[in-house]
Amino acid sequence: MALDVRDKRLLDLIDAKAKVEQLATGCKFTEGPLWHSVGRYLLFSDIPENKIRRWDEESGMTVFRDPSGKSNGLTYDKGGHLIVCEHANRRVSRTTADGDVISIASHYEGKRLNSPNDIVVKTDGSIYFTDPPYGLSGSASKKELDFHGVYRLSPDGTTLTLLVDDFDRPNGICFSPDESILYINDTQKMHIRAFDVKEDGTIENGRVFAEEKGDNGKPDGMKVDVKGNVYVTGPNGIWVFAPDSTHLGVILVPERSANLAWGGDFWKSLFITASTSLYRVECKVEGIAVS
Repeated sequence: MALDVRDKRLLDLIDAKAKVEQLATGCKFTEGPLWHSVGRYLLFSDIPENKIRRWDEESGMTVFRDPSGKSNGLTYDKGGHLIVCEHANRRVSRTTADGDVISIASHYEGKRLNSPNDIVVKTDGSIYFTDPPYGLSGSASKKELDFHGVYRLSPDGTTLTLLVDDFDRPNGICFSPDESILYINDTQKMHIRAFDVKEDGTIENGRVFAEEKGDNGKPDGMKVDVKGNVYVTGPNGIWVFAPDSTHLGVILVPERSANLAWGGDFWKSLFITASTSLYRVECKVEGIAVS
């Protein structure tokens, strides 16, 4: 059984007999999965290998980009361009239609970012990302900011706004279906915080939405479905919380989970990057599409 059911509502989201299927393995540490709905393929990061990998049903796993700037979180902007959080280059980049990789966020008030980690794009085109220090190593990666922030890049790409700076290790980030709530988890504190989104795109009224307990996993990647349920990595797999913050249960994964993404023909396939492998589980409810 692939489920640890804590509340029967979980069975409205995932079949009791659902299987967690291994699609590919042999990586060093997988992260940042992202589904391409037209090409019907998945991109994901292999951070230590400095590669973005590609997977599809016909070809299996191949290399999409090498080197990747030790990429982590991936998404698409409103124009369909690939947006990448690059640990090694301490920036967020965009891949243009011509294939050029350009920096769109690398400094805040003249100081280099830590190591952009996870990212989400709002329907107005603004880009939100977390900036913990996980990618910093050695003298070349000296920390310049004295906090670990969460940022918003304006739709026109000209203004980078610090939204909050009191996280220990901000990591996964996603919006509620109507984008009225921004969820951000803190890996070190083992919890998810929720913020109300203001008309200008900034956030307020931060509060703890849910907490995790246990070993073999921490809050990292995070997504929501169309009904507002929150899916986040944690001990033993993917923890699922109802919109009212009730813990519904855990999708059990054989390896330590790092991130997840919706995909497939109807956005009901949940792809999971976990340590050395890529997994997939089919769900009953659609996830929020990335377009």
